[in-house]
Amino acid sequence: MTILDGKKVSNDIKDEIAEHVKAMVSKGGKVPHLAAILVGTDGASMTYVNAKVKACERIGFNSTLIDLPDYTTEEELLQKIDQLNTDNDIDGFIVQLPLPKHIDEQKVLMAVNPDKDVDGFHPTNVGKMALDLPTFLPATPYGIMELLERYQIETSGKNVVVLGRSHIVGRPMSILMSQKRKAGDATVTVVHSRSKNLKEITLEADIVVAAIGISEFLTGDMVKEDVVIIDVGITRVPDATKKTGYRLAGDVEFESVSKKASYITPVPGGVGPMTIAMLLKNTLLARERNLQ
Repeated sequence: MTILDGKKVSNDIKDEIAEHVKAMVSKGGKVPHLAAILVGTDGASMTYVNAKVKACERIGFNSTLIDLPDYTTEEELLQKIDQLNTDNDIDGFIVQLPLPKHIDEQKVLMAVNPDKDVDGFHPTNVGKMALDLPTFLPATPYGIMELLERYQIETSGKNVVVLGRSHIVGRPMSILMSQKRKAGDATVTVVHSRSKNLKEITLEADIVVAAIGISEFLTGDMVKEDVVIIDVGITRVPDATKKTGYRLAGDVEFESVSKKASYITPVPGGVGPMTIAMLLKNTLLARERNLQ
């Protein structure tokens, strides 16, 4: 069993981007600039955004964090997005999800200029992805594809089961895995909480992407020998033995599933670091597009 080390691979990608930025700057080019809007004080969101800012510092990007209180109105947030859309110094930006309940997430994502949408969530970019046209790929699915490629995991003709149908991971993942690409050409089945005979379906899978949002949902009796497991989930589970009072668990019951898996991502340290690395890669792409 091989651990798919997202931390190591993401560091390799960051090193590659840092070299690229050095070369750009040495030719008199502008440093890529990523901005992030954070509304409110959600603990997980603050952790993610801080990790993104640190990653920018490490690779030589400029970064801007726009921290707004949770009582920010939808109109105020849309005005801030409009400012970033028209700011030529900003190459790409993200609006950290989830947003407070009084703000319409879909309306906000639609307001982002598709050319600066480095999260890859805007319908224009989702449509381009579906048509296999050059665009910003959603960072988490993009990171998973990169992991599969760098570990040279064979996907062509394989049965892939995607657990979950979210717009952020499940659906884009199913599209990318079925396309003609290096980590692709697979036969993809999407299942979710309403799917019947779920265990029968997962037992047929050569590769499982678990993004259903239920901690330790996928267990050892639901997978076959030598399966490849990509665990996207991350949930805080109460644990009195830990100093923090909780432990981080994925959508996969690691202990039982890892005994059968040929490859598996850990939680944490698997998909999470890859998401940040691919966000940076998208920002670099946005900067290069601005040069054309």
